[in-house]
Amino acid sequence: MGIMAKRYKFLETLGNGTYGTVLLAHNLDSGEKVAIKRMKKKYHSWEECMNLREVKSLQKLSHANLVKLKEVIREDNTLYFVFEYMKENLYQLIKSRDSPFPENVIKNILFQILQGLAFMHKHGFFHRDIKPENLLCMGPDLIKIADFGLAREIRSRPPYTDYVSTRWYRAPEVLLRATNYNSPIDMWAVGCIMAELYNLKPLFPGRTEIDQIFRICSILGTPDQRDWPEGFRLAAEMNFKFPQFVEMPIQSIVRNASQEGCTLMKDLIRWNPDKRPTAVMVLSILLFSIINNFQLTFLKLILGSAFNLFLYFFLSKLIIIVVFY
Repeated sequence: MGIMAKRYKFLETLGNGTYGTVLLAHNLDSGEKVAIKRMKKKYHSWEECMNLREVKSLQKLSHANLVKLKEVIREDNTLYFVFEYMKENLYQLIKSRDSPFPENVIKNILFQILQGLAFMHKHGFFHRDIKPENLLCMGPDLIKIADFGLAREIRSRPPYTDYVSTRWYRAPEVLLRATNYNSPIDMWAVGCIMAELYNLKPLFPGRTEIDQIFRICSILGTPDQRDWPEGFRLAAEMNFKFPQFVEMPIQSIVRNASQEGCTLMKDLIRWNPDKRPTAVMVLSILLFSIINNFQLTFLKLILGSAFNLFLYFFLSKLIIIVVFY
């Protein structure tokens, strides 16, 4: 009897992907449920296994909002990743809704995604495939980032020639075949997901790469060459001209979002990746919003005009504690 048969009882198939099959299993020793990713490719040595991006990234990353890799098993040249089990993903959670999520629930979901991303980015990785299907959850109260097969180290050298991320959540610089993109592509995806949480449908459901850019232009308006010269250089290399559109107010697209929610979305889906906020910056915005909503009247009375300065100092310290430890 092999290692897998001794340790796990397979219950059902959860999904099939390009690189592997995900199975629900029962740990015979602990009694817990686990999700096992069985890779399709054969691996003839441990060295070959350890060079996989997914293994490299997961070995270095441990955080409450990143799915936990429990063990890696190679048996009969087949590689198995054993992960903690999460009952569904964000795509399934969105599809199960009959009405929009309340904004406080959306903030909670975003806060967890951003904590995971801030930790990844701080430790030198960006995900490259943030989408609802790769955000595992136990309802809206617990969200974890999964599937690190496309993750890259921020310090790794471009060019990145492999085509990454699912089209609907793909940043403009990637659509235009940039080879030196970085962590801002994750932030673009967060902006798209934020809008989807409000509307319960994708923001930019393009049918092709060109249609994707067309849909982005139809909402954001045609980019300004002075604002994003690199985008126009990339487009010229592809012999592509941006379609002419006037920007639509984000409030007309996401009608049930607050003004602060609309402002944040608009910042996340900026054409120029250098102008998108970092995960830590967005976390501070969300924390400020959450704390301000508690109506801290007593502190406001005591501190007066110094209240906002106090909040800024408090949040800057809290962000360091929440994200990095």
